Amino acid sequence: MFDGGLTMSFHKVNCPPVVGNLSKIRSQCRTRPNPCFAVQMSSTLVQTDENGDFYESKKISGSSSTELKSQPQNSLLSQANTVGIIGGVSVLSTLIFLEKLVWWSSRNGEECVPFVVCSEPALDGGRRPVHSSEVNGEHIIIQNLRQKRIFLEKSGARCIVMPCHISNAWHDEISESCSLPFFHIGDCVARELKEAKLKPLDAGSSVRIGVLSTCETIAVAPYQQKLQNQGFEVVLPDKETREHILMPAVESWNQRDIEGARNLLRIAIQVLLIRAVNIVILASDVLQNILPREDPLLKKCMDPMDALARTTIKWAKSAKKGT
Repeated sequence: MFDGGLTMSFHKVNCPPVVGNLSKIRSQCRTRPNPCFAVQMSSTLVQTDENGDFYESKKISGSSSTELKSQPQNSLLSQANTVGIIGGVSVLSTLIFLEKLVWWSSRNGEECVPFVVCSEPALDGGRRPVHSSEVNGEHIIIQNLRQKRIFLEKSGARCIVMPCHISNAWHDEISESCSLPFFHIGDCVARELKEAKLKPLDAGSSVRIGVLSTCETIAVAPYQQKLQNQGFEVVLPDKETREHILMPAVESWNQRDIEGARNLLRIAIQVLLIRAVNIVILASDVLQNILPREDPLLKKCMDPMDALARTTIKWAKSAKKGT
């Protein structure tokens, strides 16, 4: 069967250090080609049989495509620091994570972290099931994601990550029997915040961390438990804020009312800041895109994908040194 796996190998071509924010980098890449930022990419399309073993079926390099004779592969990648990436609900989220992984790991002329991607954009809705049919649907999703994890292990990955807010709600089930490091996005966020040694804004209270998400429960769960385990108090928007401010912000964004969406999201963030939170986690791809990068409120916000990317790169560099 076709598994949808795609392995990618990036080769640096005299890349200088990358500085500045990603929005500026994206703009530069889109508006004018620059040989200094050229990246040579080759990818291999793979198929799996009924046992989950995979076959190399087509190799793509540049704009040309060459059919290869199908033969069983023991491992597509052999580097000790290869990262296996399970894509999630949003393909765009996966691509943004990859952009961060590539640019941040190749600063100062270093080689990009090797990685293999297995995209799974078929997750539906992000709601916790309440009926038996929905429970069965969740079981199917978990099984599907677990198969992707096994595929990545067989492809040569030495660690696994899921750049998806929703998929990490099932991290324990997906990582069951996995022998590789499997980074949980909530752990990455909680660890960084713990290392920041934040001070409570209210005397006698714990450090408070706000979480905003378009999914009321399932996308919040990966962060809430991990933050509480580290001693943080998690603050969520109340029902009125969600129904009358946060969700209308998303609706405005979808209707291309950009300024309306930005103003509503600013209010939602301010509501949490008034409750003495130190940092607001934006646990949603949509919410990450609404405010302009120069908005001062973003200094009080955190993108969980940044923490996951930094943790992944740190592991990859350590694994490479250990070879």
